[in-house]
Amino acid sequence: MAEQDSKQDKDPAIDGESPEVAEDQLAAGEQAPGAEDDEGPTEEELVQKLEEDLLAARDAVLRAQADAQNARRRAEQDVEKARKFALEGFCKELLPVVDNLERALEVTAGHDESVKPIVDGVELTLKSFQDALRKYNIEAVDPQGEPFDPQLHQAMSMVENAEVEPNTVIAVMQKGYTLNQRLVRPAMVMVSKAPAAS
Repeated sequence: MAEQDSKQDKDPAIDGESPEVAEDQLAAGEQAPGAEDDEGPTEEELVQKLEEDLLAARDAVLRAQADAQNARRRAEQDVEKARKFALEGFCKELLPVVDNLERALEVTAGHDESVKPIVDGVELTLKSFQDALRKYNIEAVDPQGEPFDPQLHQAMSMVENAEVEPNTVIAVMQKGYTLNQRLVRPAMVMVSKAPAAS
């Protein structure tokens, strides 16, 4: 008896609807009773969203390419600076040697012929040093008679002098040097100033 009741529950013909009719309704796209109305985004909305995603992806690619170019350019500049200024420390160590050779020539100036061979040797040594420095773009800053430039010169004192314009270098106590136009050591100078009113 119980088996007959369960067969009656499962048989669609008993509910007044044949199995063929139920299949035809599902094939025609009708929703089963109790199914929710689940509408997704329209085709236009999907196209618009895809276009926005495409624009965002293009923008991200362009930004990544620009960042890569900037990083490559910075790396090239760093390598170029390292190459150009690698000799800076070595240059600073050599400059006192050049200074001493120049002082030796100043001290021997005006002496008799007995020291001439020594003076000639010192002059040749100094010239060799200066040629080597120039070969590697190390240039002397000797601003005698030029206007004072705080970017290249270091004023050690100011002296009243009516014969030249104020702020003119009237004496160079120690030459300065640049490496590839970058200052390695400023020139130590004495600068003129206008005389005080009497």
